[in-house]
Amino acid sequence: MNLLVAQAQQIEAPEIHYGAIAPLLIVLGAACVSVLLEALLPKHQRWAVQLLLSLLTLVGATGALIIYANSSERPAQGVATLAGAIAVDSPSLFLWGTLLVLAFGSILLMADRSVEPGGAFVAQAAIRPGTIQDRAQATKTGMQTEIFPLTLFALGGMMTFVASNDLLTMFIALEVLSLPLYLLCGLARRRRLLSQEAAVKYFLLGAFASAFFLYGVALLYGYAGSVKLSAIAAAAGGTDRSDTLLFAGFGLLVVGLLFKAAVGPFHAWTPDVYQGAPTPVTAFMAACTKVAAFGGILRVLTVAFENTQWEWRGVLYGVAVVSMVIGAILGLTQTDVKRMIAYSSVAHAGFLLIGSIALVPDGAGVSATMFYLLAYGFTTIAAFGIVSLVRNSDGEATHLSQWAGLAKRSPIVAGTFTFLLLALAGIPLTSGFIGKFVVFSAAIEAGLTPLVVIALVASAVAAFFYLRVIVLMYFSEPATDGPTVTVPGAFTTIAITLGAVVTLVLGLWPTLVLDWAGTGTFLS
Repeated sequence: MNLLVAQAQQIEAPEIHYGAIAPLLIVLGAACVSVLLEALLPKHQRWAVQLLLSLLTLVGATGALIIYANSSERPAQGVATLAGAIAVDSPSLFLWGTLLVLAFGSILLMADRSVEPGGAFVAQAAIRPGTIQDRAQATKTGMQTEIFPLTLFALGGMMTFVASNDLLTMFIALEVLSLPLYLLCGLARRRRLLSQEAAVKYFLLGAFASAFFLYGVALLYGYAGSVKLSAIAAAAGGTDRSDTLLFAGFGLLVVGLLFKAAVGPFHAWTPDVYQGAPTPVTAFMAACTKVAAFGGILRVLTVAFENTQWEWRGVLYGVAVVSMVIGAILGLTQTDVKRMIAYSSVAHAGFLLIGSIALVPDGAGVSATMFYLLAYGFTTIAAFGIVSLVRNSDGEATHLSQWAGLAKRSPIVAGTFTFLLLALAGIPLTSGFIGKFVVFSAAIEAGLTPLVVIALVASAVAAFFYLRVIVLMYFSEPATDGPTVTVPGAFTTIAITLGAVVTLVLGLWPTLVLDWAGTGTFLS
């Protein structure tokens, strides 16, 4: 008994820096409150209360982040808290801010009830698609509000993922961000069978990726005797253990990360899920999940494996080439707008991977990749907002032939979409051009000039399928029974406007964001 008392007295509670993790606590706490509200509130009150709670959560978390980032007591190198499981450093703060502002636009798209009466989400996903009950509930105008707590939990998982200081915490965060997304993908009000198929594919492939990730964690634990990133780095710097465990574990771990980032050839889920999921959820996945995945990749490569980069950089060099080639070439063959943007994301994942492996001493690769993530996220959310407006009697008109002559039907929508496509292609005066420029510059500094040349060729090829849509909208005659352009509601208008304005501003004045992205390094 006395021995147990003595051992209990020796155990010290871990120090918790509440100010550092306040944004994360706000998001996860609000997600729990949102679940309670969903259970307790009358149905007619849920939409307004849940939307207000979600937006206030994002504003409050952003405010807490700004206060902490500007605090004089914040250590310049960052702080590890919760027994070292979470590292709050300058890259974490930048990625958290990026996730919060992108989630703001995504939630606005989800909350809109004017583009699709009753919202884009179905009431009872268990009803078999195509039945009388299914058609009846598609006509209901009540908004499903389960999406708000699911989105907040996914956002909390993403924020934990990019700040994880050990692989076990990272795995738990991976599951927290993934499980809500699996559910959200299967809740489309229209084209229910396609939506449910997308959810099942995403879930099954996600389970495989999680298994790879966890097996890699086990091997790395066997190698280093710890799951902490700093301990793995120390063991890799000098140990008598076999490097087979190190690089086998690294390979399996990276497969899980590349799957979540939609990097080819681990992208098989991407086109089907992008096409089948409700468009607001697709926007959320395309923007925020990409930020979370590459935030995790940057931390793992920089903190745990930077000393061994000469052994693994060639492998990721080849993966980046494959991703760019798959995205550029298969994007040319697509006839669906959402699938085209999906393959575009695969190509962009290849560009982002270039910045991730450009580990130069001044940290230019990390800051360039984080800027690219912010720029790409805003452009993508606005692009999917535009996609949701072009509709026919069956819902969204996503086949490219239906976009013919769109500029004559709605010049403003066509003009905005053209600008966003040019940004995705990397045309000057857009954030896409600046993003590619800084990533390629960092890669050249790191000695990856041949990879940059391949990336430039892939960019030129990918530009063709963006220009194809532009030509179709402006130089083709609209069909007499073609789709109509729905007048967007206030929420969709704000999301599209925010994305387009940020795309322009970052293309003209990127200095402020680039300076913030380059203010510090990962805590090691």
